Amino acid sequence: MDKIIKYFQQENFAKNSGMSLTEVSGGYAKVKMEIEKRHLNVLGTVHGGAIFTLADMAFAAASNSHGTVAVAINCDISFVKAVGEGHLIAEAKETSINPKISTYVVNVTNEKGDTIAIFNGMAYRKKYALELLE
Repeated sequence: MDKIIKYFQQENFAKNSGMSLTEVSGGYAKVKMEIEKRHLNVLGTVHGGAIFTLADMAFAAASNSHGTVAVAINCDISFVKAVGEGHLIAEAKETSINPKISTYVVNVTNEKGDTIAIFNGMAYRKKYALELLE
């Protein structure tokens, strides 16, 4: 799974947003983001787009963790608590998988374990392998 982590280190948008993939295994991924001023909206809380990106990164890593190219075909997010400091963790867990479709729930929490957002994602699994770095 180290190859998957190395592969997703190339993900420019997430990297430029201060996010790092910390764990990955079959159907599972965890991504961390230290909250910085750049993540805050005008109200002083983390912008919904930053939270969505964090959850989407975990979803992407989990859905591609089996080594088959998987791309999002549907996702939604519910924001349940505002946060403005500390760090966020997005933890993606696979809920179903078949040769064409897989589904995931991503829980975004703060360092206290409070739920900040709940993301649901569905991926289409293509017919070719992910080209991992050597």
